[in-house]
Amino acid sequence: QVQLVETGGGLVQAGGSLRLSCTASGSIFSNNSMGWYRQAPGGQRELVARITSDGRANTADSVKGRFTISRDNAKNTVALQMNSLKPEDTAVYYCASDVRFDEKSPILRYWGQGTQVTVSS
Repeated sequence: QVQLVETGGGLVQAGGSLRLSCTASGSIFSNNSMGWYRQAPGGQRELVARITSDGRANTADSVKGRFTISRDNAKNTVALQMNSLKPEDTAVYYCASDVRFDEKSPILRYWGQGTQVTVSS
């Protein structure tokens, strides 16, 4: 079993910054990919950014140039630095981790509970 805990959400004015962090705990053989998704009220959950264990990162076009994803493999953590925030960034942000418990097990995705990010205009 894997537990993901997110921190760092809050209320910020447009143009401000927030840093989200997520820590995965449990018995993990391989943490291949971690990422951040978000879901606005009434909307679908969408990918914000993801990063592999070897540091390959991708961000959605809507946040490219403003958000940066990073990870610490030793600590099983992933962070999302969010700069130049806009009201349309308002959403619940979810951490996700794709893990294997041994070399022959399938990759399973685990989700955090989410953290609210609200950007006022």
